[in-house]
Amino acid sequence: MASPKTDTAAEVEIRIAASPETVFDFFTDPDKMIQWMGRSAGGTLRCDINGRDIVRGEYVAVERPDRLVFTWGWEGEQPTVSPGGSTVEVLLARNGEGTQLRLIHSDLPSAESAERHSHGWIHYAERLSLVATGADPGADPWQDADAVDVGD
Repeated sequence: MASPKTDTAAEVEIRIAASPETVFDFFTDPDKMIQWMGRSAGGTLRCDINGRDIVRGEYVAVERPDRLVFTWGWEGEQPTVSPGGSTVEVLLARNGEGTQLRLIHSDLPSAESAERHSHGWIHYAERLSLVATGADPGADPWQDADAVDVGD
C-alpha cells in the first residue's frame, strides 16, 4: 500500500512486484505511461490526464534503472504549480524479485498542494503497481474531466 507524507513535499513509497528496469520504463515510455496515468503522453514530458488537466515538465536525470528526476507542473491559466515549477524524484531499489519505489515530489508551494499531489501519486502508484506486473488496472476514473479536478 502506498503511504503519503505531507508538508511541502509529497512522498509516496510502494513495493511493486516487478523489476526496477520494468518499472523505470513506465515513467519514460509514453505508450507505457498511459497504461497507468493519463490519456496521452509525449514530448519532453507531457501527460494529458483527462483532457483538461495536463502536466508538463522535462527530464533532468535519467539513471536507468535506479533513479529518474523530472520537473512537473500544470498547463493552463494560473496554475498553482506552473509547468516545470516542481521536481519529482523517483528512486527504484531492487527488493527481492520486485522493486521498492520511492517518489518525492518537492518544490510544491504549500502543504495543501503537497497533500493534493500525495493523493494523486498514491492513486497512480497503485495503478502502476498493477500494470507493471501485467495486470489490468481497469479504467482510470480520473480520466473523466468532469469527475475530478486533479490539476493544482
